[in-house]
Amino acid sequence: MSEPQEVTLVTGGSSGIGRAICEALLAQGRSVVNLDYRAPDWGHDRLFSLQADLTRQDEIAGAARQITTTYAVTALVNNAGATRPGSIDSATMADLDDVVGLHLKAPILLVQACLPALRASGQGRIVNIASRAALGKPERIVYASTKAGLIGLTRTLAQELGADGITVNAVAPGPIATELFRNSNPEGAPQTQRILDSIVVKRLGTPEDVARAALFFLAPENGFVTGQVLYVCGGTTLGVAPI
Repeated sequence: MSEPQEVTLVTGGSSGIGRAICEALLAQGRSVVNLDYRAPDWGHDRLFSLQADLTRQDEIAGAARQITTTYAVTALVNNAGATRPGSIDSATMADLDDVVGLHLKAPILLVQACLPALRASGQGRIVNIASRAALGKPERIVYASTKAGLIGLTRTLAQELGADGITVNAVAPGPIATELFRNSNPEGAPQTQRILDSIVVKRLGTPEDVARAALFFLAPENGFVTGQVLYVCGGTTLGVAPI
């Protein structure tokens, strides 16, 4: 009986940052499983896509069973996310439940499901896509809180899984030119201009900027880096993020 195919599992890989990460991994010759609520409008002979609503625990669990019985997941990128803009005055528990599902529940369930193969590889890699907003961002009460939780999850998993050869790190993007960013920050809006003015390198980031950071943490040879948060933010965290 043949061994299951080794893959990297990426959530939210159909578009945006997730797609850039998938494409970068495929360019390295890796096989990738994309788990997203919608099918990608692009393809590759080493890309395998499944659809699931990652705000629903039953769908997360079902997809995880299907993936782990078919493949050996030796690397996991928890990328799927949603902003749900709003202040403490307007935040709803429905928004909170959905974003907790995406940013915390799905990563925990997927890590649990993938742990046997991650451990068996001896060099498992987990990368969580957090956000610069975890340091605090007005009108993003739900998003910022759950992304901060994802960083806490990253640091705790790193401590728990290090002895198994598994590294766990986070990439925290700042302003990145994606559909998600544009939906919350329309072109020409005052808040969008304020964001642009705050970027030290004077441009929005690209999904590929984030993908290159994720690839560093996913590399088998980078096994001495764990529990870290890398801000890919054009310098917007300067003076805010701790040294």
